[in-house]
Amino acid sequence: MIAVALALASAAAYGLSDFVGGVFSKRTSPWTIALVGQVTGALAVLALTAVTDGTVTSRDLQWAAVAGVGNGLGTAFLYRGLATGRMGVVAPVSGVGAALLPVAVGLLAGERPPLLVWVGILAALPGIWLVAREPRTDAAGGSPLGSGLLDGVLAGLGFGALFAALAQIPDEAGFLPLSVNQLVGAAVVVVVATTLRTPWLPREPAAAAGIATGLLGATATGAFMVASQTGLLTVTAVLASLYPAVTVLLAAWLLREHIHRPQAVGLVLCGVAVALVASG
Repeated sequence: MIAVALALASAAAYGLSDFVGGVFSKRTSPWTIALVGQVTGALAVLALTAVTDGTVTSRDLQWAAVAGVGNGLGTAFLYRGLATGRMGVVAPVSGVGAALLPVAVGLLAGERPPLLVWVGILAALPGIWLVAREPRTDAAGGSPLGSGLLDGVLAGLGFGALFAALAQIPDEAGFLPLSVNQLVGAAVVVVVATTLRTPWLPREPAAAAGIATGLLGATATGAFMVASQTGLLTVTAVLASLYPAVTVLLAAWLLREHIHRPQAVGLVLCGVAVALVASG
């Protein structure tokens, strides 16, 4: 149950981070928010390592670097979808992809969840899709649907790699690998933004929102890492991937955004998934 609670806490923090990032990305470049967030998270975790114990091996740091590449790529392509108005395609594809890849890795590693948990996982996948899906999936500004699909697949592979790689780090390593993950993620965001010739240097006051998203994101990633160390990757990754439900609920509560019927169905499926996984 501790692993389930931590994975759900991870989803809540990820969802809140995405909500804050989405709101302020309308006032400045989302890439600057992503970069400030990654750097802030790295510094926060470094401060945490000063007061916690941990014995890190080179293997742990290698897995942390792999997780950081996934983190940076997932963030980069998710934010590109946000910046170009293709989130109605990118978000659901990335959310499902972030869950499927770790599940496959967990199964290959020999994990075999109980039947009730499997039913919960099967309910979660369409739930994530429906919650993140926007009613109008045509890309804004004439951007092709295929581009949004590609961004979603790449973001999902990135976040899935993040989850799968973090699960390989043992609890005795402490939190230093998490800081490496954030720093590598920041570097990847800069590389991708530079390649796409998109501004990424924080020059506007709104970029300070990245501090909040970074603290929330680091909290979410840390909670997931600990959850995956104490529970099954097939379970913790799926629960952490429920973060779009949190974002949608916050938007409905704070911004008075309308919850469409498919999203409502998705929220119900997500709730059913949590109940089944927790019961199993």
